[in-house]
Amino acid sequence: MTEKLNEQEIAMLRGELEMLMAERSSLLKVVGAASVLMANTDGRDLPPEAADAAEMLSRLVNALPEESLREALESVHAAAGSYDA
Repeated sequence: MTEKLNEQEIAMLRGELEMLMAERSSLLKVVGAASVLMANTDGRDLPPEAADAAEMLSRLVNALPEESLREALESVHAAAGSYDA
């Protein structure tokens, strides 16, 4: 009985881990795309109502650990520094 329960728990945890990894992959793509967008956007061209959101996005992206940002850029096939700021 205990062995069967452990197998069920392992299967459940494996499923949860796979779901989290898929979600992480999706979030990395979002961050990567947002980073490229921000790097190629001149804040002076934004409407005032978008400027606050852009500033917040910029702060959040800049606060990411370097490795996470690198992974995010790689997920959208962009390299750090390969686009004009």
